Amino acid sequence: MRVAARGRRARRRVRSRRAPAASAILGVDVGGTTTAVGLVTRDGEVVVDASAATQAASRDPVETVVALIAEVTRKARKSARAISAVGVGVPGPVDADRGIVGEPVTHVPELAGRALAAELGDRVGLPVFVDNDVNALALGEATLGIARGARSLVVLSTGTGIGAGIVLEGRLVRGAAGFGGELGHTPVKFDGPRCWCGLRGCLAFYASGRGIADVARSRVGADPRGALIQAAGGDPSGITAAMVFRAAEDGDELAASIVDEACQALGAMIGTIVNGLNPEALIVTGGVVESFARLEARIRRAAAEYAFPRALAATRLEIVPGDKRASVRGAAALALYEQRRTR
Repeated sequence: MRVAARGRRARRRVRSRRAPAASAILGVDVGGTTTAVGLVTRDGEVVVDASAATQAASRDPVETVVALIAEVTRKARKSARAISAVGVGVPGPVDADRGIVGEPVTHVPELAGRALAAELGDRVGLPVFVDNDVNALALGEATLGIARGARSLVVLSTGTGIGAGIVLEGRLVRGAAGFGGELGHTPVKFDGPRCWCGLRGCLAFYASGRGIADVARSRVGADPRGALIQAAGGDPSGITAAMVFRAAEDGDELAASIVDEACQALGAMIGTIVNGLNPEALIVTGGVVESFARLEARIRRAAAEYAFPRALAATRLEIVPGDKRASVRGAAALALYEQRRTR
């Protein structure tokens, strides 16, 4: 019996040596409001994660990232997984080959011009890959997410702003200067007002969280009895996109007109994407999509006004609320994509 027990212990030791825990990736999503970091396995499971305000207590956003990486790394020790790389998604154009954030980075301007891959790599001691956050999200959805296996897809993400990620024939489209996918700043109204980016009539001005709130603030006037001003406690500057959607559902005419305009603008962009790229899948997601999802039928009708019917029928259109875990998974997918691309 002692011999049998020794044999079992020996087999356990052999299995332990032969089957160490697989390596994982740290995915980092730097948002305009919140930054999230997660430990992601190679099959897309987010094992542990943590998040914090991007600019908490006036802290440099990079310090927020480093602190969150340290927190997740501590938690990850319990999983006994080795960390092989870090993928980072940021809300702006990126020179991905050099890991340098371009301009403008409207919602996190402190990152503009920084060699973020090198800066973070020096701080955390791991290979770091950086790209636009929605580029990363598109890779995540194509390889680890709801469009897994699709060779061509577009992710249109509407949150604080609007960005897009484009994957064609399995390759991420970045463009000559890192601006590939900046569909949020495509004009949907040629004589429209100036967007905060400096361009005119942008989709983001009409259909992003910031844009919807800004339009509402500019149109409420001084009527203290208006539903939106009342919802904001009497201060128009306190109006949010969520308030606009709620007021529209409650029958407020001003809010309803703003929401109608947003749905029409989003439908026009869906038509542009379907006609121009004819992707297998088009995923509309992001924080504001929690509200847009309740209006899916209206958005699909608007898209049908602008898209070729056969092209739209051939595209799997998904309208799903945003999920920070999906963004973290996308950042990890970016690191996996770059590791394969540079081998």
